[in-house]
Amino acid sequence: MTDITTTTDYLPTKDFWAKKSGKKKGINAMNTTTDVYTRVTEKIIAELEKGERPWLKPWNAEHAAGKITRPLRHNGLPYSGINVLMLWVEAMEKGYNAPLWMTFKQAQELGGHVRKGEKGSLVVYANTFTKTEQNEETGEDEDHKIPFMKGYTVFNVEQIDGLPAHYYATAQAPQLETAQRLDQVEQFFKNTGVAIRHGGNRAFYTIGTDYVQMPPFEFFKDPESYYATLSHECTHWTRHPSRLDRDFGRKKWGDEGYAMEELVAEMGSAFLSADLGFAPEIMTDHAAYLASWLKVLKEDKRAIFSAAAHAQRAAEFLHNLQPAPELDNQLLTTAKKPYETLEL
Repeated sequence: MTDITTTTDYLPTKDFWAKKSGKKKGINAMNTTTDVYTRVTEKIIAELEKGERPWLKPWNAEHAAGKITRPLRHNGLPYSGINVLMLWVEAMEKGYNAPLWMTFKQAQELGGHVRKGEKGSLVVYANTFTKTEQNEETGEDEDHKIPFMKGYTVFNVEQIDGLPAHYYATAQAPQLETAQRLDQVEQFFKNTGVAIRHGGNRAFYTIGTDYVQMPPFEFFKDPESYYATLSHECTHWTRHPSRLDRDFGRKKWGDEGYAMEELVAEMGSAFLSADLGFAPEIMTDHAAYLASWLKVLKEDKRAIFSAAAHAQRAAEFLHNLQPAPELDNQLLTTAKKPYETLEL
């Protein structure tokens, strides 16, 4: 199983639910899934209506797990997709500094216990099960993969007592100086092979000639702002037909397809910022984009899940363009990919 899939393949289709509509079990499954979509979407909408972007997390340096990071599982591996947004929102609302989360059972297995009265936070996972049905035309049995999605509850380590000490460890002095850290970020984008041109006063990606245009580095107020903007445009770069072939049917500036692609780029930039260790940037046309995203999300409860899944795929695509680290033979046998599917 995986917390909400890094692609949209696991999202149940309307056709799937239509086929299930005559069966009690199917109706219950549909209602459960619809409830998860609604709960998550309404939470994101509530943040946007307050003028807050839930992917622009207020970073802090109080926990040893890192100043800037995605939410992490009990084993230190990062959540992905929609769960990143959901847990960032929870941390902001409840004031948690620790980015570590676990289930009630995982806390018990580690010797801890959730404090009485604490309320958990919703995360979701998606998977498929195989159903054998007879083909009406051939009479032969055929296996069909049926997608499903469920919610489950996790707790922040600040809600749990008795865990091993490292779960509560406070931050030490940074291991990398700012210049070193930004050198690594610069190398990351060089490794992607994106054609980046500098000049003018606008940042954009043009799909026809396949390049990213950026204002000169010196035009930005600080290096983090430059790289946050670059990560946004590089997320757009992944939509090219030769890469992820992402197309929401956009026809003109400001339509729903345009809004969805910008939502993907915003979240993709936030995911990359968390992975690479710099704070994402608030765009200058903040209000206009908030209005367009609210319109899309209110009309389609699945939209935020789809956008987050596409953003996750974009971030993974850029990560996969990095050279493989040099590992010794022992590490090679145990190394995991950054966003490997996890068993719960």
